[in-house]
Amino acid sequence: MATVKRENQETKTILTITVTPKEYAPTLKKAATRLSKRVAVKGFRKGHTPYDIIKKEVGEMAILEEALEAIVQEQYTKAIIDEKIDTVGMPEINIEKMAPDNDVVFTAGVALLPTVTLPDIKKINIDRKEGKVDEKQMEETLNSIRGMHAKEIIKDGAAEGTDKLVVDMTMTQDKVIVEGGQTKDYQVYLGEDHYIPGFNEKLAGAKKGDTKLFTLSFPKTHYQKQLAGKKIDFEVLVKEVYTRELPTLDDEFAKKLGQKSIEELKKLIKENMLNEATQKATQQEEIEILDILIEKTKFSEIPEILLESEKNKIFQELKQNLSKNGITIEQYLQDMKKKEEELRKDFSDQAQKRAKAALISRQVAQEQNIIVADEDLDKEVEMLKDVYKDNKEAQENLKRQDVRDTIAISMQNRQVMQWLKEQILKDSEQKKTKK
Repeated sequence: MATVKRENQETKTILTITVTPKEYAPTLKKAATRLSKRVAVKGFRKGHTPYDIIKKEVGEMAILEEALEAIVQEQYTKAIIDEKIDTVGMPEINIEKMAPDNDVVFTAGVALLPTVTLPDIKKINIDRKEGKVDEKQMEETLNSIRGMHAKEIIKDGAAEGTDKLVVDMTMTQDKVIVEGGQTKDYQVYLGEDHYIPGFNEKLAGAKKGDTKLFTLSFPKTHYQKQLAGKKIDFEVLVKEVYTRELPTLDDEFAKKLGQKSIEELKKLIKENMLNEATQKATQQEEIEILDILIEKTKFSEIPEILLESEKNKIFQELKQNLSKNGITIEQYLQDMKKKEEELRKDFSDQAQKRAKAALISRQVAQEQNIIVADEDLDKEVEMLKDVYKDNKEAQENLKRQDVRDTIAISMQNRQVMQWLKEQILKDSEQKKTKK
């Protein structure tokens, strides 16, 4: 049987786990079977090559390397249960020794769950948010839809109203072109807000052939931090000006968009906008609840392993979001003029906040006995299987216990948030009445 040595530190425990060859032998057999499906051996069908033949073909070390992840996972899980350690986050695994027919020795740095003391939740009140859509928002959305179907006609006169301009643009800072600061055939719509405040106003009245020189400040929230809030010099050459004829808001326009009448189109748009506004209101409620709980909850020291785990998640989320826009993390780091280590350091406050939110959710679930039922988890997994029915990798991942555990935690977090809302959210009129 595997032996476990335990070294307790302030925020984590180091487990040294020794696994004998006899104990990991069954895992080697499974690993050899997996290898036999990938390695062609003369005289045997793939997946049916005997263990001894595979061992001769690929070597004992290759089989052990194939089996290592499963050995570590199984023995680490047993050790945590046997030692009754209340952990959080992923372990930090280091392989100390591994050789065929010898003990496998590895260490697992295990973050200990910090103590969490919740405030009196019944004393916390937050106004319930309501999703609303006003006439101005409706008008802006309708005009945006009309703009998508506008006819564009070249004009000789000055740009005005809802006209479109096609320009070549150069952006400089201290007479040096900024990263990505040269753009050809950039389209500017005067009737729509530009991400740089004041940009459209500088081009109003411009004609074909005009060159406009001006200075504007980038928004403080701009994703390129070296530009955020900074004054940038612009040189804009106007290549064309187009008048845009927007379609009339009538039944004929509605029918082109698949609706029977303009009233039905407006009703559909309003419903969609209201749903979006309601979702935003719900998100705002949840952010306020977590913010106030994080402020009022007392934590012991949070382990570095947990914070690093959150930083890794944030980094992977950033990579995925960038990828959706066709940007690599390398390009992003170049634009930011930062190294990956510096970027990860920027995540420190966000990681701290996310870690505390996760700890609060876990503590509430424990105190309120909020548990995800097995049948509910099975239903969620089946639903996800259907969503990813054409993705073989996702289908296989959903069979893994660690993935099921992650799904269960996500479901538990949703149940916890629902419980918190029931305790904390109050209608504004109700609060006024209480006063």
